[in-house]
Amino acid sequence: MKAKVYLVGAGPGDPGLITEKGKECIQRADVIIYDYLASPALLKYAATSAELIYVGKKGGDHTLSQDEINRLLADKAKSGGIITRLKGGDPFIFGRGGEEAEVLVKAGIAFEVVPGVTSAIAAAAYAGIPLTHRQLTSTLAFVTGHEDPTKEDTGINWSSLASGIGTLVFFMGVKNLPHITERLIAHGKAIDTPVALIRWGTTSRQKTVIGTLATIVDRARAAGLKAPALIVIGDVVDLRQSLNWFENRPLLGKRIVVTRARQQASELVRLLTDLGAECLEHPTIKILPPKDLKPLEDAIANLSAYDWVVFTSVNGVSFFFEQLFEAGKDARALGHLRTAAIGPATAARLLEYGLTSDIVPETYRAESVVDAFKKEKLNDKKILLPRAKEARPILPQELEKMGAAVNEIPAYETVKAVEKSDDLIQMLKDKRVDMITFTSSSTVKNLKALLPPKDFALLIQNVSIASIGPITSDTAKALGFDVHISAQSYTIAGLVEAILHFYQKD
Repeated sequence: MKAKVYLVGAGPGDPGLITEKGKECIQRADVIIYDYLASPALLKYAATSAELIYVGKKGGDHTLSQDEINRLLADKAKSGGIITRLKGGDPFIFGRGGEEAEVLVKAGIAFEVVPGVTSAIAAAAYAGIPLTHRQLTSTLAFVTGHEDPTKEDTGINWSSLASGIGTLVFFMGVKNLPHITERLIAHGKAIDTPVALIRWGTTSRQKTVIGTLATIVDRARAAGLKAPALIVIGDVVDLRQSLNWFENRPLLGKRIVVTRARQQASELVRLLTDLGAECLEHPTIKILPPKDLKPLEDAIANLSAYDWVVFTSVNGVSFFFEQLFEAGKDARALGHLRTAAIGPATAARLLEYGLTSDIVPETYRAESVVDAFKKEKLNDKKILLPRAKEARPILPQELEKMGAAVNEIPAYETVKAVEKSDDLIQMLKDKRVDMITFTSSSTVKNLKALLPPKDFALLIQNVSIASIGPITSDTAKALGFDVHISAQSYTIAGLVEAILHFYQKD
């Protein structure tokens, strides 16, 4: 297959700012060559077969030099396939993408450039600073702050920048901040001109320091601000006082581990991210079809024999209907059945297939379903219960005590996932985790199994534990976790609400 290289702008750090075309290039890639500033969260879109190559490009600490990266691109392209070069921000805005493109042209390799959201625009916007404003400035300049201050001949026209441009944005300039401020003041820029330093812009680690040309060096030093950071200079910086929106979010800076299966984690990740948290996705379980599908196939073939079908999770609904459709049937095959669902999420998923639940208990656990069924006459009624393999036995036992004949069949099973477990253990060792969330007993059991027993107490020291409900909390406590949060409403929204309340108390 003929090679093609995509030079893709990964955006400024927030993985939600990747373009649709950039995401597609990641998904299609046979090889992904990525930078320090490209969000690792974007790699979840990569195919499992894709080769992932980290090339660094951190200020003063390059895993590979630019020349080595250029050779790597050309060498990988010679093998054919799709190579995605994932670069922080935009590849052509101080990203050296032009140099990489020139190498590809000389080697006769086809390429495309996929622009990205540059950090200059995004970090400033997330700091509440519009780079242009009709009442303040209509001129804007992007400048490298990485120029060697000892050079005799500068490539920067400091006089024009100081007197002719309203807003200045310096990339990679923290180390040279004293030099930058001195040059601007020396060429006539007012010493009281507002300045903002924005570190880790658009991420949950974003931190902004405000000052003037006269004070910003001392303020940056006092705040311990280091690279990567952006420098914004101009009157527009003052607008941050009223327009700061991102850094006011209640969970900003909190690193929260999500242990839920990847296909289920999106809602929890979205809600926590919207509140400012950095979500670390480390699924400890995978949701798979049962190894033996025959019991489920037989039950679907004999749906006319049942009076009720009870769904205890969204997964149970999804896997049941997947098999129903495989059998050439649709929701009409359940038209004679009454249905029960644990929780609004399960009921909502059932409604997507055209079925309204006859029973949705007030609280979202098996015991509540049992209580709800006490109002029903179940003598000689046949109940189909498609759910997780090895689920708690209380529901079928109690229904049978009421006179029902229950056919409990595995619609899916959960298995232990070990994805990136070493990364998680290292983060816990480095004390870079604030909270771990558990959404089921299996997530607790599997995480405990992944952690080295001799280091367990030290690894979770000072890490808050959040559980979706009492059953999960009991499992966590039994396995040695101190549970700090147990949601009152046993849903993802309820868990997020409890986490928010926990941090707001602080």
